Amino acid sequence: MPAMPAIASPSPSPDVPASLQSFLSFDFGARRTGVAAGNRVLGTATPLRTIVAEAKDDRLAQAEARVREWQPDGLVVGVPFHPDGAPHENTARARKFGRQLAERCRLPIFEVDERYSTTEALAGGARDADAAAACIILEQFLRSLK
Repeated sequence: MPAMPAIASPSPSPDVPASLQSFLSFDFGARRTGVAAGNRVLGTATPLRTIVAEAKDDRLAQAEARVREWQPDGLVVGVPFHPDGAPHENTARARKFGRQLAERCRLPIFEVDERYSTTEALAGGARDADAAAACIILEQFLRSLK
């Protein structure tokens, strides 16, 4: 059995090998999880269909199906915090989702502080705030790689 993928902590400059070029990002939610795809070359993200699932197993299965479909080199998960940076119950839930998805898919996963991503998506007029938030999270991550 291969070793577990490393999980990088949220940081402004994650240590990401240059060999990792394409990524899927997830804006975790208890009912809706936004998804986006992007790559280092363009530095942009494209929204994908939002996962709608309340059951943990269903949400993970749908996320895993997206990974199989898009075959990214790595995964990015938005991790929410209070405005002062303190964690809350959804912080732990998002991290658990990321760990479980990384284990299922055997891909490296990177966490991004996603404070205000949904607010930014809504302010930008997004029709699907969850997918737009996943784009914001991924583009923030991709900018940090330069």
